[in-house]
Amino acid sequence: MARSVNKVILIGHLGKDPELSYLPSGQSVAKFTLATNYRHKDKSGEWKDGTDWHNIVAWGKLGEFCTQYLSKGRQAYVEGQLRTRNWEDREGKARTSIDIVANEVVPLGPRGEGMAEAPVRSATARVAQGDEGLADASSPEITDDDIPF
Repeated sequence: MARSVNKVILIGHLGKDPELSYLPSGQSVAKFTLATNYRHKDKSGEWKDGTDWHNIVAWGKLGEFCTQYLSKGRQAYVEGQLRTRNWEDREGKARTSIDIVANEVVPLGPRGEGMAEAPVRSATARVAQGDEGLADASSPEITDDDIPF
């Protein structure tokens, strides 16, 4: 079978606070929207600005991380995969949604007033290493000045 790639990398601003919910199994899931901007020329040659809105889904510890450290307006780096979902609305109409299932989320930009200090390391790295805390005592402290963007 041929290999394929389904990878999305976005940097944008949250359109709303992440909403955390739980499935009957106890699995947690956070959902939020992320806005990315673009510029293009219209038919008359004028520059137009536009915004694309992306539905982000983060499962488990990553979702809990998002609800703790992200809020409306905050800039974030999101890496994940595109997933298409088919469902029926309340009126019985078939609907399709395209979501980005995040596997890495990193808060960016200045922290808002009263906002908790977010770690630079992503929640994915913590989960993969089995680290339940937000800080790893064996690694050096990383500050915003260490990040190249």
